[in-house]
Amino acid sequence: MLEKINNSEDLKKLNIEEKNELAEDIRKYILEIVSENGGHLASNLGVVELTIALHSVFNLPEDKIVWDVGHQTYVHKILTGRKEQLKTLRKLGGIAGFPKRNESEADCFNTGHSSTSISAALGIARARDLKGEKNSVLAVIGDGALTGGMALEALNDVGYSKTRMTIILNDNEMSISKNIGGLNMLLSKLRTKRTYTKSNISLKNIVNKVPILGKPTVRVIQKVKRSIKQLIIPKMFFEDIGFTYLGPVDGHNIQELENILELSKQVIDKPVIIHVLTKKGKGYKIAEENPDKFHATSPFVLETGKSKKQKGKDYSRVFGDKLVELAEENEKIVAITASMKDGTGLTRFSKEFPNRFFDIGIAEQHALGLAAGMASQGIIPVVPIYSSFYQRAYDQVIHDIALQNLPVIMCVDRAGAVGADGETHQGLLDMAFFRLVPNLTILAPKDFKELEDMLEFVVKLNKPVVIRYPRGGEEKALFEKHEEIEEGKAEILKEGKAITIIAIGKFVARAMKIAKKLEEKNIDAEVINARFLKPLDEKTIKESIEKTKNVITIEDGTIINGLGTAVKELIVDKKLQNINIRAFSYPDKFIEHGSVDELEKIYGLDEENIEKEIEKMLETQN
Repeated sequence: MLEKINNSEDLKKLNIEEKNELAEDIRKYILEIVSENGGHLASNLGVVELTIALHSVFNLPEDKIVWDVGHQTYVHKILTGRKEQLKTLRKLGGIAGFPKRNESEADCFNTGHSSTSISAALGIARARDLKGEKNSVLAVIGDGALTGGMALEALNDVGYSKTRMTIILNDNEMSISKNIGGLNMLLSKLRTKRTYTKSNISLKNIVNKVPILGKPTVRVIQKVKRSIKQLIIPKMFFEDIGFTYLGPVDGHNIQELENILELSKQVIDKPVIIHVLTKKGKGYKIAEENPDKFHATSPFVLETGKSKKQKGKDYSRVFGDKLVELAEENEKIVAITASMKDGTGLTRFSKEFPNRFFDIGIAEQHALGLAAGMASQGIIPVVPIYSSFYQRAYDQVIHDIALQNLPVIMCVDRAGAVGADGETHQGLLDMAFFRLVPNLTILAPKDFKELEDMLEFVVKLNKPVVIRYPRGGEEKALFEKHEEIEEGKAEILKEGKAITIIAIGKFVARAMKIAKKLEEKNIDAEVINARFLKPLDEKTIKESIEKTKNVITIEDGTIINGLGTAVKELIVDKKLQNINIRAFSYPDKFIEHGSVDELEKIYGLDEENIEKEIEKMLETQN
């Protein structure tokens, strides 16, 4: 059946039986591709029927669908002319794992982070109304994303404004980890009332057909219905803030979904929210039983679900294990996660210290505000969040933490390029935006051991701290020493006279490898592990630069306001003369998806290119 479908128009020609067959074909197709390429599996398997129903009832690109987070749009891409391109999913130059306006007219808004869809869809709907157009606008949002403050702000605005739009609440009881919180409790109550709305729709359709008395009778029934509904479904949150609430509906029954979507189009005087119940990983038993593991996965063996790549020790696990060790010694240490317990290495901590572990849902702003409040009372909060998600809590870092100089330990996981997830997930901006904030101490470890040392150091520092570290394992290098961490003190790993190589974080290992290769060519390089971006060790770096007169910096961040900028500022401030400097980092642009190795090569951060550029730099002086 999938062979017959190239776009939404082909889909609309199918009957229900054929659409059900298509759903199974799509599942098999997604499984084949993701098992080879990696990607977001469980969420896509969970929305197959929902996506088919949406494309059957609505007309894209005239009608607009904004997909929250956007990692569940593989089916949408298949149905909008990108079936063959999906084979290139997440590969360099291939199709993205998220909606991209530059890929298709059917992608009306780029997404990659959670809780943004309702705001964007409301903006699109208001623009439609200003232009006098009549198309439908929908936001598809998961129950996990609904815990985000931005989603609640948008719900408040939509309900009050009475703007005509539809919100599809895709309720699978999961985000990346199991959902928690008051909203999840509300949805749990709503999930138990499926028979209510289903019978209500059937009754309305029957009574409407009665001549003369039909519609007036429906109006009377609706008044009674609302009173009854308040008793049947506690705290009718959505209707009370201005929505027409439809559902819950079986998210894997295409006929029921199409019926309720058609019904939603008849509501013209207020926004609609449709509560859809789906199962994450639907149709692939291994993913159904392990939806968190298969939320995002590397290539795996389809028959067993086992990863094709052997997972080794990584920074997140080293962080988590060390935090447990420190928490055993210091009862003031607590851990806070924004629904990313497993991804940030906190699973063990949550089991060993359940009373000191706080999962607050997808709410990064709240996570940092909560941490600030705890720190103000003598607690030591540790908050690991992915770099690209720390962007969402920038005001809390400035206003709630740094301004009051509160000792919150902010651990920035997935710092630097992360690869296949692309622009919305690359962690390239954190050094730049954190460096602007007064009172922050910013560190980055060269390897696992140094991360452990830094954690030991910062829990005693009594200041707001940022520690950033990359995704995955350490880059292998033979470090002969690990000097004790001192505030604002860099580490000279190799002395030399020809050129100073200053690196931070994962690229310190690369700097050592480059220096050893240069040594074989009689180029004597000095290597400095900066350790601290802020405060920068100006004394050590100044003395080295004055000695060599040539300096390069290497970092996995943006060219603006990172290590390279800090060193250039030092050269100007200290009035150092006749210095040759070159900064190796990512350019001032959003970096596309591709493997980390591919991206580093494209942007000149690979070992071979840096070595050649150093040779050129020194040749021009001879």
